[in-house]
Amino acid sequence: MEGNEILGIFLIGLLVILLPAIGLYGMFKKAGVAPWAAFVPFYNTWVMVELAGMKKYWFFLQFLPIVGWFISIAIIIDFVKAYGKFKFWEHALTVLASPLYFIYLGFNKTDKYLGAEAITAHKKSTTREWVDAAIFAIVAAGLIRMFVFEAYVIPTPSMERSLLVNDFLFVSKTAYGTRVPNTPLAFPLVHHTLPIVKTKSYLEWIKLDYRRWFAKPVKRNDVVVFNLPVGDTVINDEERYGSKVTYYDALRSEFNGNRTALWDAYGDIIITRPVDKRENFIKRAVAVAGDTLEIRNGVVFINGKPGETPPHSETNYVLKTKGQPLDYAAIEEEYGIRADVGEVRDLGNNLYEIFLTKEQVAVFSKLSFVETLTPVNYAYEKDTRGIGGIDVYPNDSVYCKWTIDNYGPLFIPKRGATIQLTVENYSRYERVIRTYEHNDFEMKDGKFYVNGTATDKYTFKLDYYWLMGDNRHNSLDSRYWGFVPEDHVVGKASLIFFSWNKGPRWNRIFRSIK
Repeated sequence: MEGNEILGIFLIGLLVILLPAIGLYGMFKKAGVAPWAAFVPFYNTWVMVELAGMKKYWFFLQFLPIVGWFISIAIIIDFVKAYGKFKFWEHALTVLASPLYFIYLGFNKTDKYLGAEAITAHKKSTTREWVDAAIFAIVAAGLIRMFVFEAYVIPTPSMERSLLVNDFLFVSKTAYGTRVPNTPLAFPLVHHTLPIVKTKSYLEWIKLDYRRWFAKPVKRNDVVVFNLPVGDTVINDEERYGSKVTYYDALRSEFNGNRTALWDAYGDIIITRPVDKRENFIKRAVAVAGDTLEIRNGVVFINGKPGETPPHSETNYVLKTKGQPLDYAAIEEEYGIRADVGEVRDLGNNLYEIFLTKEQVAVFSKLSFVETLTPVNYAYEKDTRGIGGIDVYPNDSVYCKWTIDNYGPLFIPKRGATIQLTVENYSRYERVIRTYEHNDFEMKDGKFYVNGTATDKYTFKLDYYWLMGDNRHNSLDSRYWGFVPEDHVVGKASLIFFSWNKGPRWNRIFRSIK
C-alpha cells in the first residue's frame, strides 16, 4: 500500500471522529469536561472512552488501518449509552447521522450525562446482542466494500490465461484513489440488483457528481475493474441481452438504428443505470490517456512502438490434425485447455479452433498428431460480422475500416488535451464529447457545434483508457465499445484469494495479479 493510500485511509478515520464534533461540544459540556476537546482529533475519542468507562486499549485500536474506522464507531456507540441511549434506532442514528443526532443530544435540555454506571447497569437481551452484532458487521463490510476493496469473480475467459474463469479476486479501490459513490443510498453488499426479488438495489434520490479522493491515474498494463461504459442503457434480459448484447449492439444490428422499433419491442424491460451501478468488467489497460494506439496483425502498438504482451495471454489458432480426432480429455489433463469454456472447438474436416499461449504454441507445433497450426488474423472485409467495420468501435465503415486485429491509429483522450475536429474523427469522439462529458454535440454540413457554438476544436475534461482482454480473440472490450472514462474506473485487481475448477486450484491461491 502506497503513501497516499495510507493517508486516504487515515483521513477517512479522521472524518469519522470529527463529523460529530459540534454535537460533542454540547455533550462534553453536559458531562462536565472541557467542551473544546470535541474539536481535537483523537483526544475527543480518548475523552469518550473515559466517559463511557471503556478499557483504554479501545482508544489505541483506532489506529489500525481500516479496522480503526469501525473501532471509532464502536466507541461513539458506547459513548451515547452514557446518555441513556440503548435502543436500536438510537444506535442507528448514531452510526448513520451522528453529526445531526449529536447536536440534538448535546443541546437539548432533556438528555443528561448518566455516567458509565448507567452502561454497566443496562442489560441487553441475547436477541438484541445478535442483532447489534449483525448490523455492525453489515455496516462494516458495506463500508469496506464501498471504499477499500471488493471481492470479484472472473465470469468469462476473456482474460485467459492471465486470469481464469472462477478465479476469485480482491480489487483495491484505493489504488487509483477512492471513488465516492454516485448513488450513496444503496442496499449494502450487492451491486445493482437485489437477489430473489430482482429489483434495483439503490435509490436515486441523492445523486453525487464524480469525485475521487487522492486520485491516481491508471498505469499502462494494469488489470482494471471498471463499470461498462455502454451499460448506461440496458435491455434487462441477461439471457439474451444485458452486457452480452448491449442496448447499442441491439439497436445497430437487430433494428438498423431504428430506436422507436427497439423501444416498441423491449421498452418495458429497458432500464438506465448510473455510472457506479453499471456492470463490472475486468480487462487490461493496454493504452492510457494521451497514448496513440494501433493494432497491426494482432500486435498492439503504443505511440508507434510494440506494446507489452501480457505473459500468459492467448489467442486462437486453427489446428489441423493428421487424420485423428483431437482428444479433448487429454489436452485438458496435459495442458489445461478446456472445451467447456470455449478454448477448443471442432470446425470439421480435422480442423479445430484452439486458444493457445505463446508457450503452448511452441509445444503444439511439435506434437506428432499436429499437421499445421495457423494463427487467426482478421483483415477488413465489408460484410464480415463481429470483427470489423460497423461491428467494432466507432462503428464507422467509411472512415474506420478497422478490425479487432488491424485497428487504428487512435488517440486516447487526455484531460486538457485539445483535438482538431474533423469529419473523419467525428465518430471516434462523438460519444466522449456528448455522453461522457455531457455536451450537446453535433455535426451539420461538415461544421461542428458544441453546446450550440460553432467550433473546430475540443478540449477533453477527463482522462480515458483503452481496456482489452488478454484473450484477444475472445474478449468484448474497448475494440467493440470504445474508451473507458476515468469516472468508470472501480479499482485495480490485486490478488487471487481463491480459484476453482472441479476443485480448488491450489497453485493459484494468494497469487498476485500481473
